Amino acid sequence: MTTPALAVHARLTDRDLHLDLDVRRGDTVAVVGPNGAGKTSLLRLVTGQLRPTTGTVHIDGDLVSGPERHLPTHRRQIALLDQRPLLFDHLDVLDNVAFGLRATGTRRAPARTRARAHLDKVGCAALADRRTWQISGGQAQRVALARALATEPRLLLLDEPMAALDITVAASTRSLLREILTDSERTALLVTHDVIDALALADRLVVVDEGHIAAEGKVTDLLTRPRTAFLADLVGVNLLHGIATGPDRIDLDGTSLTGMPTGHPLHVGRETLATIPPAAVGVHLVDPGGSPRNHLPAVVTGVEPRGALARVTAALPGGDMMSADLTAAAVVELDLRPGVPVRLVVKATQVCLYER
Repeated sequence: MTTPALAVHARLTDRDLHLDLDVRRGDTVAVVGPNGAGKTSLLRLVTGQLRPTTGTVHIDGDLVSGPERHLPTHRRQIALLDQRPLLFDHLDVLDNVAFGLRATGTRRAPARTRARAHLDKVGCAALADRRTWQISGGQAQRVALARALATEPRLLLLDEPMAALDITVAASTRSLLREILTDSERTALLVTHDVIDALALADRLVVVDEGHIAAEGKVTDLLTRPRTAFLADLVGVNLLHGIATGPDRIDLDGTSLTGMPTGHPLHVGRETLATIPPAAVGVHLVDPGGSPRNHLPAVVTGVEPRGALARVTAALPGGDMMSADLTAAAVVELDLRPGVPVRLVVKATQVCLYER
């Protein structure tokens, strides 16, 4: 059995955290989850800023945290790229990149030589002699990436690395990261709130919720068939829970919903999930009648602006929530507000069904 590059099997009782995660060597694993779910605590367990109450953390098979051993961060051979570059203002760009090498005992000349090579890899060789205040935010993040890579870490930790960058700079930085992670076969753990980051950079996706791993798998599998409310929100779809009553039909607490099964026909009696894009949901005050579409009774719970559209949220009889995107004119015409009973209408071809 191959030793994982990272193995976290640890509990933090004061934070109600219980995490079990193995990362294969060469993989990039994206970690997503609601605020306060435990993503930052996971990173801190890996860096050594937190020590598990029980359990262990291994990097490349080496115990770095456990009942009898707790290595400090600088001895774990890891590197962190934060959303802030955190460069040293008293050093020029070259010496910023060489800092980690110098801190681990590399002599000044070879450290600067390796630093120049890494600056070249990230397209910043021409910035070597500049001070940190003389470069842009995007350039500073590339320099920070070069500094993280210069020590050849066993594990690269990426904490929202594009969060503080504008759209154009974030896109170019994302492309650079993808190139580096692919070419080097480096192991990385990426914490992000951005589905684009996960799709572009990660091999696998982990969902942390309420202090534990709620879902784990291939990125495309989890995003096309979300199994948690957070993932559904992340990709922008409604998530409904039902029981299969036929090969392409489920029961939603007394209301039938027909859709398109993914992979294979549904098995009667099994828990089944349905996803529906909000743009595919029509809202009516009375049943339109005569339509072959799905008709779902609901009660409006909220209306909020979403750019040129309005997001209408409504509660189904079984407790699931559904959203629909309408024009502001449609909301006014229908006089939609909390408490108004409505019929939600959606084509079967817009409903994706899959077993839980």
